[in-house]
Amino acid sequence: MKKAFQLFDFSQKVNYKNEILAGLTVAMTMIPESLSFAILAGFPPLVGLYAAFIAGLVTAIFGGRPGMISGGAGATVIVLIALMKSHGIEYVFAAVALGGVVQICIGLFKLGKFIRLVPQPVMFGFVNGLAVVIFMSQLEQFKTVVNGQVSWLQGTPLYIMLGLVALTIAIVLIFPKITKAVPASLVAIMVVFAIVIVFNIETKTVEDIASVQGGFPPFHIPNIPFSFETLKVIFPYSVIVAAVGLTEGLLTLNLVDEITGTRGNSNRECIAQGSSNILNGFFYGMGGCPMIAQTLVNLGAGSRARLAGIIGALTILMIILFGAPVIGKLPMAALVGVMMMVAITTFEWASFRIINKMPKHDIFVGILVALITIVLHNLALAVLIGVIISALVFAWESAKRIRARHYIDENGIKHYEIFGPLFFGSTTAFLEKFDIQNDPDHIIIDFKESRVSDMSAIEALSNITKKYNQINKTVELQHLSADCRQLLKNADAVIKVNVIEDPTYKVVS
Repeated sequence: MKKAFQLFDFSQKVNYKNEILAGLTVAMTMIPESLSFAILAGFPPLVGLYAAFIAGLVTAIFGGRPGMISGGAGATVIVLIALMKSHGIEYVFAAVALGGVVQICIGLFKLGKFIRLVPQPVMFGFVNGLAVVIFMSQLEQFKTVVNGQVSWLQGTPLYIMLGLVALTIAIVLIFPKITKAVPASLVAIMVVFAIVIVFNIETKTVEDIASVQGGFPPFHIPNIPFSFETLKVIFPYSVIVAAVGLTEGLLTLNLVDEITGTRGNSNRECIAQGSSNILNGFFYGMGGCPMIAQTLVNLGAGSRARLAGIIGALTILMIILFGAPVIGKLPMAALVGVMMMVAITTFEWASFRIINKMPKHDIFVGILVALITIVLHNLALAVLIGVIISALVFAWESAKRIRARHYIDENGIKHYEIFGPLFFGSTTAFLEKFDIQNDPDHIIIDFKESRVSDMSAIEALSNITKKYNQINKTVELQHLSADCRQLLKNADAVIKVNVIEDPTYKVVS
């Protein structure tokens, strides 16, 4: 019997030391990010931590990809800023919960598989764009507020920050060469933390962003009017939250699949994400989705099972309840250094090496997706545009491949052998292949090396048949595969063609 949760599948080897240490490291890096995005959107800081705890725990246990980390992600929060400003946080909670329902529906109808349609150039653009976004977001920690004005750090505070960040990066780079028994990121955070405490160094800490102290997430029904007017307000935001969350989540799932050499369950991940967002909406969470940076931190620390995600989520809860005074003293420089290393390692540097070997349209798509991700922070839009452009390029290239070879047999019948798919993009070229006026009275169109793909192809066959019939010439179709014959049969009301039955012809599927 297939086990429900890989964590409890004892046939799977789980390195409990790696999982626990990875979970602690993930929690340390997730707290400042969740706080920052919550404050950016105008939410109470704890709303970000509650989202990190709820999303992290639910998806770690029920999600479709062991090793993937979810939390209060900026990708979904950015979508909700406009709703927060116009209608307030109660509407945000309602939109998050409804977005969760949309995600569950996508999972139940098994639509998560369509993430396979995302081509590799779009993946390159997505990953590279996200790496730049992660790196640039860390630069915000080099700013401070003076007399209500945001300005860059200067003088000694800047040098201290730069020195501690450089030390963190150096430890992350060097420590794995000494031993891989403990995650380098966690060692770097602890060493820098100890140096700041022992030498009483004055530098920016987590508590300078916001307090992380609070209680257990309270149950709360969003205080909004239950009316159609309210639905019209929140539904567009819910759909966008669902789309952005699932796009980042399923692309991250694919990335983890590549790194680990295993395969996750995209539909199960959709349902888990949706469930976590419904809980977020009713337990003061700002909503969330898988976080590629924390996922890469987790994998880099050696995690491959669900335990690290569970440990990370529970650690965040313990910090909220009991650990705020200690975690509040954690220097931001250590966390910035870790996240900068994540950005550097996330970036697909190999894409520069192969750029001269890639088709020009793939280069364009990759750069465009990266730019949209960087400028708009809208991952769903970036991926959607990339997929559409790739699909149009594919259709254009496929349309150019349709060819026809013709000959007249000993009976005076002219045969047109069609090569390449007949679909909306190739119908014009297909119609140009025929010499209607000069052809003999009997024509056979052979589809042994072609297939009828859509309604545009059916219409093209109908047109060519009508033109031959108008001058009393007969057209027959030969070697149609079973699915093509079924397509023509379903369109019987709009097309009348003669199909030569060929029971001995087999199509490899």
